Amino acid sequence: MNRDKLFLIISREFLIRVKKKSFILTTILTPLFFAALIVLPSVIMTLSEGEKGLKILVVDKSEICEPFFLSNETYQYSFDKGADVDKIKKEFKSLGLYALVEISPLDSSRNASVSCFSTKQLNMETKKVIEGNVERALEKFKLGRYKIDNFDAIMKDINTDVSARTFTVEDGGKQKAGMVEIYMIISYMASFMIYMFIFMFGSMVMRGVIEEKTNRVVEVIVSSVKPFELMLGKILGVGSVAVLQFLIWVILTIGITFGVQSVMGGQISPGEITQGMQGSIPDVSLDKAPLDDIFAALSGVNFLSVGLSFFAFFILGYLLYASMFAAVGSAVDNETDTQQLILPVTLPLIIGLFIMINTFQYPDSSLSFWGSMIPFTSPMVMMARVPFGVPIWEMVLSISILFLTFLVMTYISAKIYRIGILSYGKKAGWKEIWKWLKY
Repeated sequence: MNRDKLFLIISREFLIRVKKKSFILTTILTPLFFAALIVLPSVIMTLSEGEKGLKILVVDKSEICEPFFLSNETYQYSFDKGADVDKIKKEFKSLGLYALVEISPLDSSRNASVSCFSTKQLNMETKKVIEGNVERALEKFKLGRYKIDNFDAIMKDINTDVSARTFTVEDGGKQKAGMVEIYMIISYMASFMIYMFIFMFGSMVMRGVIEEKTNRVVEVIVSSVKPFELMLGKILGVGSVAVLQFLIWVILTIGITFGVQSVMGGQISPGEITQGMQGSIPDVSLDKAPLDDIFAALSGVNFLSVGLSFFAFFILGYLLYASMFAAVGSAVDNETDTQQLILPVTLPLIIGLFIMINTFQYPDSSLSFWGSMIPFTSPMVMMARVPFGVPIWEMVLSISILFLTFLVMTYISAKIYRIGILSYGKKAGWKEIWKWLKY
């Protein structure tokens, strides 16, 4: 293999992509998107202010709900159990009311219906407040009929909120604070990013091969270099673009996130940022977690191990799939024709994504273990397990299998690429590709 020619191909692939406007735009806009996902929910919560002093007239015909409607900065309640509701509805604007709440008399089951009237649709928060006030009034009335002495004190005494703190025990009995929600967030984000990057940059390799093949540029290139060198140079060139873009994304996302925090004058706490990061992850809640526990859990995460694992599985996963994407690109003349051949390449990625969703909830299950060993799913699934702690032998075995599979698939893809890159005018099917492999 001619190293000078290989380096020339790598540098060419790198430079033509980093000079594109699309590369510059995505490199700048993507961190803004990620930072917005992290910061925007907490910014909205910090800056949002509901309307103040909304006047609500309560017509309480049940005669039990009035004590539960307490005025505050947002709602100003007034009461008139004998008011003419029909007349008030006609004079809404002149009375300056935001809403009229009519509570019916108690029925035989000691329940009451609630009707709300307003000139515009009530917002969800107001509706929930009204429903909650009436519910509490009815509950207390019904419980009061049982004539239990000191009922309020009893309920206050038995109302219990349990929050379990978790620790991991190391050799020698040393304990380290942890929080499963934090590990699930890191697991989900790292795995999904690997899936996204492999798919995005692998597709970039395929489109590059198709473009050069369509423009007949490849005919000139292969007169100077071997097809295998061309494929490897293209894969490594696009891979170097991926690494550069990822590093820029990380730096800019962190910079923008903390920059917004400083501009907000410290109004956004680290806890709120963590809450924003978890927003799109199912079944993960940190609402009741004290900030000290969150920081203790974060300090217990081995970010060096997570970072090195992410880099290793991203690089090897990209190399594996990029070689297959390059083979698909060489077998067709345009991107439309890839649909038939691309499914076997993308299907393992999609399966890995579904296994990953199960893995960050059950990292030690049999499905998670085998998913982290099968090379076509291991980049996503193993990254979902890494934050929870994976034995060294499992990590070494997974990387070894992935690396060996990459070598085998590169050899197979190179045989397809060697013939397909110069084949024109005929869409290759699986039967044709099988013939190429036997040449």
